[in-house]
Parts: sequence; C-alpha cells; structure tokens
Amino acid sequence: MSTSNKRAPVTHFHPISSPDYVPLEQLRELQSRRLAHMARRAYENVPLYRERMQAKGVTPDDIQSIDDISKLPFTMKCDLRDTYPYGLFASPLKDIVRLHASSGTTGKPIVVAYTKEDLSVWDEVVARALAGYGLTKNDIIQNSFGYGLFTGGLGLHGGIERLGALAVPVSGGNTERQILLMKDFGVTAISCTPSYFVHLIDKAQQMGLDIREFPLRVGIFGAEPWTEAMRAHMEDAAGIRAYNIYGLSEIVGPGVGSECWTQEGMHIFEDHFYPEIINPQTGETLPDGEEGELVLSTLSKEAMPMLRYRTRDITTIERDTCPCGRTIRRIRRISRRSDDMLIIRGVNVFPSQIETGILRVEGTLPHFQILLTRSGGLDQMEVRVEVNADVLGDTIASIEGFKQKVAQSIENIIGLHIRVTPVTPHTLKRSEGKINRVVDLRNEGK
Repeated sequence: MSTSNKRAPVTHFHPISSPDYVPLEQLRELQSRRLAHMARRAYENVPLYRERMQAKGVTPDDIQSIDDISKLPFTMKCDLRDTYPYGLFASPLKDIVRLHASSGTTGKPIVVAYTKEDLSVWDEVVARALAGYGLTKNDIIQNSFGYGLFTGGLGLHGGIERLGALAVPVSGGNTERQILLMKDFGVTAISCTPSYFVHLIDKAQQMGLDIREFPLRVGIFGAEPWTEAMRAHMEDAAGIRAYNIYGLSEIVGPGVGSECWTQEGMHIFEDHFYPEIINPQTGETLPDGEEGELVLSTLSKEAMPMLRYRTRDITTIERDTCPCGRTIRRIRRISRRSDDMLIIRGVNVFPSQIETGILRVEGTLPHFQILLTRSGGLDQMEVRVEVNADVLGDTIASIEGFKQKVAQSIENIIGLHIRVTPVTPHTLKRSEGKINRVVDLRNEGK
C-alpha cells in the first residue's frame, strides 16, 4: 500500500455519524429541551448547583431555551475537588455503574461518574468521531491510551466496539511489543498521545522497522496539546493521516469533539455537549469567531451534570460551515490552556509556541524540555532539544550557529531570547502517557 493512498481523505462515513448533520433548528430545539432537563436535574439533586442558582436568583423554570444558558453559574475544577468524592453526583450510587478519576495536584483526584445510559452516549460520540476519520467496522484499531481510572483507554474502547471495528486493547507501555503487534495484527488505526506516537516511530526505527510500510493509515491523538508542525512530522514519518480527538474527564472523556477528514478544526458533538466561548478574565460570553476560554455544558449526562464548566482551554468557535457538511460547530485546534501559561520576565509563554519554533528548524526532532531556573532574581529559561546526530557531528562553529538558529526561531514567536541546548537523540525521557514538557526549578533551595 502506498503512502499517498493511505493518507488520501475518506469521504464516505458510517451511518452512525448522521446526528452530526441535523438541521440547525432541530438541533437548537433538542439543545433547549436537554438543557432545561439538565438544569432541573442539577438543581434538584446537587446542593452546589442549587445554592449557586439560588444565589443568582435563578430557578429551573427560568431555563426554557438554550439561549438561557448564560443565566446559569459556572463550574470549575476546584468544585470537583471541594466536593470529593461524590458531592456533584445527581444519581444515587445504585444507578452508577462506573467511576473514573484523574490525578490531583492537591492529593485529591477528580472523580467522575457514569450511569449505563451515560456510557451509551460516550460510546456513541466516540464512534461518531471514529467515523469522521473514515474508520469503519472493517478497521483494526490499536488502543494505546492507558486503561484504568484514566478515561482515555476505556473511553476509546467503547467507541471502537460501538463502531463495530476490531479493538486491540494494548493500553500504554511495552513499546517494542506495541510495534510488533501493530505490524503482525495488520493494525489500520492507532489511538494514543501524540508524544507517545513519536516515541513509537523512533523505537520502530531502532528496531529496523519503518511504520510507513505497515497497513496503518489513521492516527487518533489527544490528551495533550499538539501543533500543526507535530501533525506534519507524524504524517510524514508514519505515512498516516493524524487526527485530533478532544475530551476531558470532567465532561465525559475523549469524544467531546473531534476532527473530520478536512482536518480544519474539531466538531463538538453539541447535541450532548454545548460549547461557549468566554473572556477568561471577565466571564463575558463572546460571539463565534472570537478567541477565548472554552466553556462546556453536558446536555444528557445523568450521573454528573456539568453546567458551564470552565475548561481553561483557549480556542475559537468557527463561524463558517465545515466543507464536510456537518452542522455541529467546530472549534479551532487547542494549542494552549489559560493555566499552562509560563510568565518569563513578564512575557507570556506557552509550551506549544516553543514546539512550533523548534520544528521550524531543519535538523530538530519533536522532543524537547523546558527548564526554568532563577538567577539574580530573574527567571531564566533553557530549552533542551533533541537534534539529528549529524547536526552535533559538525564543527563547534556550526553547532553554535545551529543553536542560534533555533533560539532565533523561538524568539520570533515569543519575543524572548532564550538559551538552547541541543542534545543527542533519545537523551530526553519519553512519555507513555501525557507528557510533561516543563521542569520548574525556580523555587529550589528556598
């Protein structure tokens, strides 16, 4: 199979994708009906929502249309921690069939719950996402997201089975085995974090294997921000089409939104998850087309309704209709979060900007680490980046020139001159889950 054929866009989809094309008036009527039900369910069963709605002078009777959503209070991640473990559940435990949790920085994880009906919705939206990539029941999908309390593994798994495809539930880790199974099983699609897929590509090369020669044609990537430069690298190195899948545990997990074959933004499955964009400083709702913080409301989740959850993800809702014909709206790629911003000498810096600057320079590899230190009261930032072996094999003068080239490329984006340290391939630690790009040593020794 040639690389060009493997990467050709597919435009014929499984019938399960039909809810994506519902007429707008019908969609709004469905959203309005479901929002009214969710607001009442939250008010009657979750003390936090009842107290906040009462504080705003809002009752469930005030929520008659999707346009009334701005009357509802926001929900934030700290609310899940403060009500740990079951305080936001709207269903009794006897009706809940699964719990998931994400690790918490304060020692308390974020706990989320699902009824049997919630799991059915989750399977449905993930299957719709997979269909949007051109996958069908004839595909073999290797799921390398971690299984367990993390939502990625079981979330993708349910959607794969709903689609009718063959699921290979590898989970994370054991990279050599992953590659051999991918080859021997004739895997046609893989789901994992983008950083782990880059690691798989590197490992395969070390094993003398070229993933471009595998039947693999689709990559499903999420759980961490990644850039268009990273997409280009993965598609070229593996001969695939790389697609984004979006989700967060607090809403459902992967399957809140996904790209289609156009790769021009992620469709939000807004018959189940209603998107808004707000000004992250003021909370003011912004019109489609303006950048701000994504806010999501669940419209059908029984166990744990989320009303106007502030995701901290910065994006824009597209105004234009997608060429694929779907009527559900799209958001632009989420390349940064309002809470992963670094402030270096008064300048706002996002790790995704560093990645973009690095990958613009020939000879660099998509493995880097940001090291933050403090000297003389000033913050210092060093970027360690892996480069092709032949770059480091040149003269000292050429190495210095290369370092300056990378530093200049980054400076052109962030406006700061930083130190760049090139390192040999496979120097930096690889990740089998979500990658941590930043090492902050600024408070060490205090």
